[in-house]
Amino acid sequence: MITSPIPLLLVVEDSNEDFEALQRLLERSPIQVPIQRCVNGEQALAFLHRTGNYSDIGFFPGLIVLDLNLPGTDGREVLRQIKQDDNLKTVPVVVFTTSNNPKDIEDCYRYGVNSYIIKPINFEQLKRDVQTLIQYWFEVTTLPEHLGY
Repeated sequence: MITSPIPLLLVVEDSNEDFEALQRLLERSPIQVPIQRCVNGEQALAFLHRTGNYSDIGFFPGLIVLDLNLPGTDGREVLRQIKQDDNLKTVPVVVFTTSNNPKDIEDCYRYGVNSYIIKPINFEQLKRDVQTLIQYWFEVTTLPEHLGY
């Protein structure tokens, strides 16, 4: 049983189709997770650094789901900046991408990603992966207090 507020899930995804599929699956989840979407790396970094339109945000997300292939600043650079920032590096980051390139996988773990998931093509597998992801990160794990929860 969850007794504390559910932390925010930040989804960094440029594809409307992929985001909508993820959002539909999250809405069906028994754990109702608040979602914030950023459509590119610059927007995600502005959200995380609380600049521009996000200057009044007073908390960090409890989890970041990050696509790698983003327009502009791509997911690899976003991940690198998050994990090099003392204020952000404890926020869990899960890369959720179509890339099964071993170099991407290796680089992401070197940068400090918490998990790397290749987006399944099969909808039933996608559904299981998203349910497992949400259950694990929002029900099983304990986040550091400084993330605001």
